[in-house]
Amino acid sequence: MILFLAARPVTPRPAVPRPARHRSPYARIFAVPGTRAFTAANLLARLPMGMFGVSAVLMIAGSRGSYPLAGAVTATGLAATALVGPWTARLVDRHGQARIAVPATAVAVLGSLALLLCVRAHAPDWTLFASYAATATTPNTGGMSRARWAHLFRDDPAARHTANAFEQAADELCFLLGPVLATLLCTSVAPEAGTAVAAALLLTGVLLFAAQRRTEPPAVPRPPGRTLPRPPAGSSPAPLCTRGLPPLLLTFLATGAVFGSLEVATLAYADAHGFRPAAGGLLALQAAGSGAAGLLFGLLPPAARPGRRFLACVAAMAALLTLPLLAAASGAPLLLAVALLVAGTATAPTMVTGMGLVQSRTPAGRLNEGLTLAVTALLTGIAAGSATGGWTAEHLPFPAAGYAVPAAAAALSLAVTATATATAARRA
Repeated sequence: MILFLAARPVTPRPAVPRPARHRSPYARIFAVPGTRAFTAANLLARLPMGMFGVSAVLMIAGSRGSYPLAGAVTATGLAATALVGPWTARLVDRHGQARIAVPATAVAVLGSLALLLCVRAHAPDWTLFASYAATATTPNTGGMSRARWAHLFRDDPAARHTANAFEQAADELCFLLGPVLATLLCTSVAPEAGTAVAAALLLTGVLLFAAQRRTEPPAVPRPPGRTLPRPPAGSSPAPLCTRGLPPLLLTFLATGAVFGSLEVATLAYADAHGFRPAAGGLLALQAAGSGAAGLLFGLLPPAARPGRRFLACVAAMAALLTLPLLAAASGAPLLLAVALLVAGTATAPTMVTGMGLVQSRTPAGRLNEGLTLAVTALLTGIAAGSATGGWTAEHLPFPAAGYAVPAAAAALSLAVTATATATAARRA
């Protein structure tokens, strides 16, 4: 721990190799020294992000026999993360990834272990809420990885575009494998195994990631004499006060609702038609379509007008997300599987382009904070979408009606993006 808190050694920026015609864009970005090491460590740290929620639900519901309690505990942790996450990211920008991510992860891991012990010891319910809320200090590992790519390729938009596409595919992979691994551990080993393994992977991954110092972006300390939250004249404004970023965060919020409601709608539909064991496979198809599309999207050159490309991606997402609704209404599981696979191909390009816009619109020196705000908007949307999708599935008489929620959320994303694009065009 002392090594991570020590002063940063002065090291030269890794040399970025010149483009070669025979190299793919992905081979070119990973030819930079240190990129493979920090990427592997970050994937190890990111995998638990798809494990903690599922593990907590299975562990609490199995011990207390109450899914509502398990859902309330995880919702509390999500709300705490939405509040604490941007502040943690601001500290990362100000003091550096290694100096903040390691102690923040240690606090989060202790919260997870405290939750495990409280469940094991049959402690009062309030201790579960308090323990899981402590995990809100978990750093945005995906955001820190994107910040490193942005630092290494700050003069190369094409390489940044490819790196963002890879990061989105990595997100899809982690959120695809994480719940599967968590379910396997909690049901086959012990109810507490999912939480324990996730905590161990998170701590190990962050420690290895923080050790890769030569690719770490430089810290941006606060101006001397600053004691109030309001920035002094001439300093970088808060991301939320930056023109163009708040509408983008609203789009991320609605896009998160797409993800959350689509998952609940698929589970409810599969349960109503008697093929719930196949629900995981259906969701895996959606994630696989998104991941594959993200990797292919990274081979394209960056857009000259990324705002227009983002609008086109959101429009494609809104159009394709009507397919699961139509397929579910037909009552054919195979048709639904194809529809989910096709619908997934629009989500990754939307996220890749959106994350690129977040990076370009976030003030210098506050990139981790801006990326964390985007993830916070997504998580908030996922929670709202899950709740809305669950209510729809329970109260409407037709199981297929649940797919109307992600379609409506995608349409809302399109409306927000189109409005923001038109407003920006009028100001130009």
